[in-house]
Amino acid sequence: MPTLTEAPPPRTAAAPAKPPRRRGRFTPYWLLLPGILWLVVFFALPMVYQASTSVQTGSLEKGYQVTWHFATYWDALAEYWPQFLRSVLYAAAATVLCLLLGYPLAYLIAFRAGRWRNLIMVLVIAPFFTSFLIRTLAWKTILADNGPVVHAMNSLHLLDLTGWLGWTAGDRVLATPLAVVCGLTYNFLPFMILPLYTSLERIDGRLHEAAGDLYARPWTTFRKVTFPLSLPGVVSGTLLTFIPAAGDYVNAELLGSTDTRMIGNVIQTQFLRVLDYPTAAALSFILMAAILAMVTFYIRRAGTEDLV
Repeated sequence: MPTLTEAPPPRTAAAPAKPPRRRGRFTPYWLLLPGILWLVVFFALPMVYQASTSVQTGSLEKGYQVTWHFATYWDALAEYWPQFLRSVLYAAAATVLCLLLGYPLAYLIAFRAGRWRNLIMVLVIAPFFTSFLIRTLAWKTILADNGPVVHAMNSLHLLDLTGWLGWTAGDRVLATPLAVVCGLTYNFLPFMILPLYTSLERIDGRLHEAAGDLYARPWTTFRKVTFPLSLPGVVSGTLLTFIPAAGDYVNAELLGSTDTRMIGNVIQTQFLRVLDYPTAAALSFILMAAILAMVTFYIRRAGTEDLV
């Protein structure tokens, strides 16, 4: 007789597997911790201290106390607004000159330098190996009254034009706005060239070939293809040039005169000579707020989504 086999026992539902333990969940935060601590200690805390200093009253002998005297901001702005305006004008002029000088050089390095690319890049970066102060002092020799630069400008009657514009005085360049702008342009030119080169290098050369195949002239190719694609580098370069130039005081101190003082010179004087700490702190915050507002407006108008 056939034997009956026992039916297999019913299957029971398997117990849910334990989720794997997430290891290293806090690793990104631990990696960010040193940078956050650095910003807190050397940026946030000094900013808070300066903010409290700007609303203090008193004197160095009797001490300062926080009295929430916000009128210091208005008084500082009312007294030193010419230096603020001068700083913006000088920084804007230096930024425009850096763009006009730096864009052709960055274009040359990106598309035409060939095997000389690395050498030209070294020459662009080489000034950083010299002290900022020494580089600025060198311009006192370059723009000396009896130097070849001033002699050439006199021969070409360029000083007549710059004098009419108010950038020079008489037959000299030193201690004039032109000397300060030249120093700013030279010192911050690499900050313009490097972002421009990085942006231009990313452009695919086949786009230029395609434009040529469509019978576009070189100027049309540059206007329709190259320049729009390099706008992130233009915006980055102008910001990296304008922001430090607006707060600079070394060039105005060494190459300018009392008539070319920038707001950085005023802040330095208030902190180190006059010892009026509330006014100096208020001027610093006004300068920071003004630059932040201009940069925000500029970035929004430029529409540079690639920067973020």
